[in-house]
Amino acid sequence: MAFTKTTEQDSHYDHLENMSVSDVLSHINTEDKTVPLAVEKALPQIEALIHQVVARLKNGGRLFYLGAGTSGRLGVVDASECPPTFGVSHDLVIGLIAGGDPAIRNAVEFAEDSKEQGWKDLEMHNVSENDFVIGIAASGTTPYVIGALEMCNSKHIGTGCITCNQDSPLSQTATYPIEVIVGPEFITGSSRMKAGTAQKLVLNMISTTAMIQLGKVKGNKMVDMQLSNHKLVARGTRMIMDALDIEEQKARKLLLEYGSVRNAIDNYEHK
Repeated sequence: MAFTKTTEQDSHYDHLENMSVSDVLSHINTEDKTVPLAVEKALPQIEALIHQVVARLKNGGRLFYLGAGTSGRLGVVDASECPPTFGVSHDLVIGLIAGGDPAIRNAVEFAEDSKEQGWKDLEMHNVSENDFVIGIAASGTTPYVIGALEMCNSKHIGTGCITCNQDSPLSQTATYPIEVIVGPEFITGSSRMKAGTAQKLVLNMISTTAMIQLGKVKGNKMVDMQLSNHKLVARGTRMIMDALDIEEQKARKLLLEYGSVRNAIDNYEHK
């Protein structure tokens, strides 16, 4: 089957400049509603990939996200949120973007076009067979990502991908591909829109499910979250109050003494 970039196909709408603000918003919303349904169709692929990720994380490995532009930024965001949310090490989930950290804020011209740089960036982190690498590219054609995954495959490092085109070169490279086919964007080719939303939803699923499987959630609470601001201290205090049926002052004291909701509850219960 010939590879078709549905992410580059013409928008279902035209003469956008003549639309009212109300019409623009309505049509964008109409398109956005299709994204969760596209993700739903990919759930079996997502599940298969997560099993591989969890197995490696439980065995001491790490998870890498690798992408360019919007895709790369989304990977960096998801990786950066794992330590404060789940209390894991900053090097457990690592987000890499073509062009390096400056590309998080500003586009770096032609950074994604190097087929060698993605692997070089992974090598800087001593990537190994224990790890799992997920390439993220809406188009499924980004050389920076494809080249890196090809090298990973040759070195028996687990690979997956998140893309929004079917049968793309990236999907054919990754051992565990995830294809979320969202169709044409509201603005033709603007994959930061539906494709970006789809990628964000899938990344949420991967990291959240993996952390639950690693035991970083108890009940439905983030019991290992970092206490990095007053809001989170207050949230942790409430969790301890509910879990132990104690008053606020005592719960807050336990939290600050033991440094996390989990440690506070465990130490209190085992006294």
